[in-house]
Amino acid sequence: MGQYSTIRSQVFSVFGSDTWKAENIKTVPNNFIGLVGQTDYVRVTVIVSKSRFLNTRSNSGMLNIDIFTAAGMGPNASDVIADKLDNYLQYKTFQTGSDNVQFQGSSLAHIGLCPDNKSLHRSIYSIPFNFFGVL
Repeated sequence: MGQYSTIRSQVFSVFGSDTWKAENIKTVPNNFIGLVGQTDYVRVTVIVSKSRFLNTRSNSGMLNIDIFTAAGMGPNASDVIADKLDNYLQYKTFQTGSDNVQFQGSSLAHIGLCPDNKSLHRSIYSIPFNFFGVL
């Protein structure tokens, strides 16, 4: 498997776990537009940037997660989801064979109404990562 598919696979394995599914937070990939009538869901985007490491199989990047909650209810619901995301991602390492993804500290920005669905509030949870692949 190539580095982009390995990174994506490792990241999405978190959201496919039974413990994440038990959180009851619908999780969709970045090319997903929206869920009709659904609130409290997240949309995951993996951004891989040019490697800053000497190993050509290693990269760094950013995981951006759009958090959608009911509009007009304040930031608490988004904060709760961000805290849950921290429990699963912040300072964690995920390994597949000899390749691994290591996450760092997160940030959260409350953006405002979702342009596609004004009944939803959108926040962005961002967390940088490093991918270490073995040649």
